[in-house]
Amino acid sequence: MTDTWQSPIAPGLSWYQASVGERPAYPALDGSRSVDVAIVGGGFTGMQAAFHLAKAGVSVALIEGGRFGDGASGRNGGQLGTGQRWWPEDLEQDLGLERSKALFQMAEHAKQYLLDFARMHGIEIDYLPGQLNVSHKRGHDDEYKRNAEIAASRYDYPHISFMDAKETAERVGTSNYYCGVRDTGTGHIHPLKLIVGLARVAQAAGADLYEMTRATGIRQSGGKTMVETSSGVITADRVLLATNAYIGALEPVTAAHIMPIGSFIAATAPLDAFPHVIPGHEAVCDSRFVVRYFRKTKDNRLLFGGREVYSSTNPADTAEAIRGQIVETYPALKTIPITHAWGGNVGITLPRQPFVREVMPGVTSIGGYSGHGVMLSNYCGKLYADRVTGKASALDLLEDLKIPAFPGGRRMRSPLLFLALTWFALRDRL
Repeated sequence: MTDTWQSPIAPGLSWYQASVGERPAYPALDGSRSVDVAIVGGGFTGMQAAFHLAKAGVSVALIEGGRFGDGASGRNGGQLGTGQRWWPEDLEQDLGLERSKALFQMAEHAKQYLLDFARMHGIEIDYLPGQLNVSHKRGHDDEYKRNAEIAASRYDYPHISFMDAKETAERVGTSNYYCGVRDTGTGHIHPLKLIVGLARVAQAAGADLYEMTRATGIRQSGGKTMVETSSGVITADRVLLATNAYIGALEPVTAAHIMPIGSFIAATAPLDAFPHVIPGHEAVCDSRFVVRYFRKTKDNRLLFGGREVYSSTNPADTAEAIRGQIVETYPALKTIPITHAWGGNVGITLPRQPFVREVMPGVTSIGGYSGHGVMLSNYCGKLYADRVTGKASALDLLEDLKIPAFPGGRRMRSPLLFLALTWFALRDRL
């Protein structure tokens, strides 16, 4: 063991899991059954839909191939962000001001909805306010100033302010970034605590929840959809596919439009001896195409994500790969213990916008949040339930987005994406 390592790492165990402890267990499906709505995927989207449908008196069965929280919903960076994946002025170029403003406002509703939901149902999500979006290259001051001005003047969002190099260095705790914006209208959460609480309230509302029940096929007959599993068939009038990056070969349209990429995070020991590191406890997200995202937890650890893999091969040593990026950002943390390192798949689309589509009669697929899904996925689950129960739903705003399939088909899309994104990663380094 070198001086880089001062404590053993829990391989694959997330700090989220370690801090939550033993999660409540839910049964596997045992036998066939019929319901109004079947949901495949027990993350934020599926669980929110299950809660609201059950609360409205709709019979609903949700299945999850692993444990609730084992996918992206329980292992992500926890940052809420503001707006959609792109800055609103960038969306204006493609969609126009009116649609861009509608999508921005929808995201603001999503943010408030998540915080209100957690508070209303007594779910402690460790919310901490603030986010810093920072530039890793020189010469972008005007762009970042314009972002703050446009957010206030055109989007009625006064919470973003420009940071020059001095303020950026003080707030992030490193001189590696040259300018940025500070967003006081958002923050970050403990995502696994949210999914654990969500499952609790969804079950209490009457939703039937099943873990360790993988969907193996979907077929349709007589106006019904049958979701097949190894332990029974769920027959439903409607089906929600909320698998995001974990669709596999279950449904080809979703698989063609949502690409799984590996994203990896490491957690350090508490930074009590390093008060200069993000002294305000904001979340940080930088301008690299292969983005680095990091934040401090309530117990003063640094959670650092920045190792994306655009192929099926994971890095041999997740902690070592991320340690290099931590030290590049914060040289003083060269010997800080890394206590946990983990990874998982994130679902992206080609334009990095959510994918919402009816992929078969009565079968809706929602996913592809492209790294911006903590608040959007929760809200989309609610919006799907609103649509099913006949309420007005803003889901149309996302369904109207033009999301093309990845080129190359199932065999070639991963190699092509790997080549393209490796090029962008090289540009980041240069």
